[in-house]
Amino acid sequence: MSSGPDHLTVSLDTGRSVTARVYKSGAPGIELPPTRRAVLVLGHGAGAGQDSRFMVDFSTALASLGISTVTFNFPYIEEKRRVPDRREVLESCYRSVIETVRREVGTKDGPIFIGGKSMGGRMATHVAAADPALPLEGLVLLGYPLHPPGRPAERRDQHLPAIRRPMLFVQGSRDTFGAPEELQPVLDTLEPKPALFVVVGGDHSFKVARSQNQADVFRSIQKVIADWISHQL
Repeated sequence: MSSGPDHLTVSLDTGRSVTARVYKSGAPGIELPPTRRAVLVLGHGAGAGQDSRFMVDFSTALASLGISTVTFNFPYIEEKRRVPDRREVLESCYRSVIETVRREVGTKDGPIFIGGKSMGGRMATHVAAADPALPLEGLVLLGYPLHPPGRPAERRDQHLPAIRRPMLFVQGSRDTFGAPEELQPVLDTLEPKPALFVVVGGDHSFKVARSQNQADVFRSIQKVIADWISHQL
């Protein structure tokens, strides 16, 4: 049985700090194959921090599938504020987390993937786009917020071509922040071409109708993520 995630303190450029959780893969004494030695850093969405049920359940499941997963709080969540920080503050925090993960969790040159849920995934894309030399194996984006709900003209895709790394987009078919049919034409223009996994009937958080088994839906998403990461390695 797992004793739960390890805790990390991530120092920020501002002199503040945030907390992170490390969900280690595998079990004591079991050697993982090279394709399961990656670390995935996941940022949380705008409305809830790393201790939300979604973040905890997904991180625990991915670790059980062999993918060590690290979550963290952005400063506004850490300081119990409701309104997200400015984008540059969020990006700076994410970069500090990556540096800490490389130093404390993975090997110096070990494979690191980044991503997150909604806003957390969007910040990951900005970090990757801004630094082509940053050693990242790929990005995992859970419910990418292509635009605010009801405002499809306010697109958030201008920076995506600069990423130039493998990307996995997991998008609910009912996502009001950008349905798969809105996202696919954008992805078709990117190199390397990203993977898109559509959660049939899923909303922005992959919630489905009662006629579908929610636990099975989440498990299918988690397996897709773990398999995709293994394939990249």
